[in-house]
Amino acid sequence: MEIFLGILIPFIGTTLGAACVLFMKKTLRKQVQSALAGFAAGVMVAASIWSLLIPAIEQSENMGALSFFPAVVGFWIGVLFLLTLDHLIPHLHVGSEQSEGPKSKLGRTTMMVLAVTLHNIPEGMAVGVMYAGLLAGNTKIALALSLGIAIQNFPEGAIISLPLRAEGESKGKAFLGGVLSGVVEPVGAVLTIIAAQLIIPALPYLLSFAAGAMLYVVVEELIPEMSQGEHSNIGTVFFAVGFSLMMVLDVALG
Repeated sequence: MEIFLGILIPFIGTTLGAACVLFMKKTLRKQVQSALAGFAAGVMVAASIWSLLIPAIEQSENMGALSFFPAVVGFWIGVLFLLTLDHLIPHLHVGSEQSEGPKSKLGRTTMMVLAVTLHNIPEGMAVGVMYAGLLAGNTKIALALSLGIAIQNFPEGAIISLPLRAEGESKGKAFLGGVLSGVVEPVGAVLTIIAAQLIIPALPYLLSFAAGAMLYVVVEELIPEMSQGEHSNIGTVFFAVGFSLMMVLDVALG
């Protein structure tokens, strides 16, 4: 039950964020979007370091001076994996009018949902690999990561549902679009747990894989988003807030 709830916590965060469209009449102001993007980036960077990369290195201490090897290899595989998906899946950058990926006839609404879904893949895998480690007795900070990702998923859900509503979609469809963007997280978490249980020695590689994928999203999507406009310092301040919060969660619950 603990694992089941832990897997669902990030999805609940996305759903609650998407529910904002049911109560708010207007889309988010640019300054607010920058703040939310900065906050999400801070949480993801802190989670990548304390919850993923450091545990990956600690679990490889038996390799001595080469204990960094699984972390480096997994990290680069994660970066290249997201780079590949970024090119294969047509999507819009969050908060942008420019699309990336192969030419497609998909509507703007679908491409926005695909963009956030793409971001949620590494987050789901990160939660999955942490709970796989919990099952193996190698980590105790899975709940901290789930809570941290859930907190940063709340603004993500709002960022996808409110613009959809502003484009003319009904409140129900806009809410559903935000919710669907987060479905990939529990699915990815379950698949990762199953895979990790089959290959427990690969846990350090899987942890750093998730870190590489998450940091790719931060640098490729969130940092440009938080830096746009005249008040880019707002995004920077909220990056620090998100980073600090995730660091506190990790230490307090670890």
